[in-house]
Amino acid sequence: MARINLFDTLKERGFVKQCTDEESVRKLFDGEAAKAYIGFDPTAGSLHVGSLVPIMGLMHLKAAGHNPIAVVGGGTGLIGDPSGKTEQRKLLTREDLRKNFKKIKKQLGNFLDFDGKEAVAVDNADWLEPLNYVDFLREIGKHFSVNKMLSFESYKIRMEKGLSFLEFNYQLCQAYDFLVLYRKYGCRLQMGGDDQWGNIVAGTDLVRRVVSGQAYGLTFPLLSTASGAKMGKTSKGAVWLDGELLSPYEYFQYWINVDDRDVERFLKMFTFLPMDEIGRLASLEGAEIREAKKVLAFEATKICHGELAASKAIEGAKAAFGQEGDNDNMPTSVFPVSRFESDVRATEIFVEAGLCASKGEASKLFKQGGGWIGKRQLKDHRETISLSDFDNGESIFKAGKKRRRRVIVEK
Repeated sequence: MARINLFDTLKERGFVKQCTDEESVRKLFDGEAAKAYIGFDPTAGSLHVGSLVPIMGLMHLKAAGHNPIAVVGGGTGLIGDPSGKTEQRKLLTREDLRKNFKKIKKQLGNFLDFDGKEAVAVDNADWLEPLNYVDFLREIGKHFSVNKMLSFESYKIRMEKGLSFLEFNYQLCQAYDFLVLYRKYGCRLQMGGDDQWGNIVAGTDLVRRVVSGQAYGLTFPLLSTASGAKMGKTSKGAVWLDGELLSPYEYFQYWINVDDRDVERFLKMFTFLPMDEIGRLASLEGAEIREAKKVLAFEATKICHGELAASKAIEGAKAAFGQEGDNDNMPTSVFPVSRFESDVRATEIFVEAGLCASKGEASKLFKQGGGWIGKRQLKDHRETISLSDFDNGESIFKAGKKRRRRVIVEK
């Protein structure tokens, strides 16, 4: 049976936005194991859901028998990518970038087995920091046209508010990454978000100019939800991939609460389910679409946190929403019994339990009838909580239709 070409898989699942040469990339994937890379920015100690598209791209690459290279930008991170930013990024110290690199490399290892042969993770600081600036300008800088660089959208946007010379060098450094990877690993494809198109094209052009090599670029769409919100952002902040920053249960809840209009697209991009199964799930309507969302949430959580964590998240969700499940798998807050020996304002506990960001938000929630302790509905900010609200030392707190928290009091 003929192997399905990876390019066709990526296109069918919605990963392809732009490509420098579709036919050549398709041929690249038809041959022996091809090497392709994606860069990840170590500006934080964790990636978030917005990084899942490139991560899934590398996973598909590996699953198809090709060799993924993850470049964590410890070197380019010292400059700061101006793409998609209206102002210059806050510059991080080398120490912070090194810490972030280690965390992100470990996190990427949850998705890909970096064995140093079939899958590789590298830090571009290894070759960027030792560069002699004058030699770099003579060897690399001479191949760049300022006029062409300024024609790319990422630079055009920044020219309105000011583009620092530091940031202007970012494209040269990223292009140089491609040249290094081409020389060292035979890497012939760079993939990334569509905001990286200018940097990717600069890299393919540099490989051609310096070593007369054939290199290609492919970009993924920059995802937003059907409502227009940026992918990976919620009212409570970023949807982190680190289980310590966002529990697997909360990660599961993010996916199960996506807009109905996003379900089919997200099943294609964030799961490995066969396309015919995705088609079946996408055809569900009305209340049945909830089943498709459960599958999406389980599969996405399994990929990020493992099958056991995904199963526990399902059990926790069942318990939180009144079905038969295991309360131990719900997100839980523990308070000393002394906290409730005298009545305490419910607004305070809702904030401390992480159900509301502020007392004002909690007060507004109660006025709208969205605050519950067990079966007791809270009316306004004057409501209090006492030990009588707990059954055998625990209770389920609810904030709106979707947020639940198990609250335990202990001596």
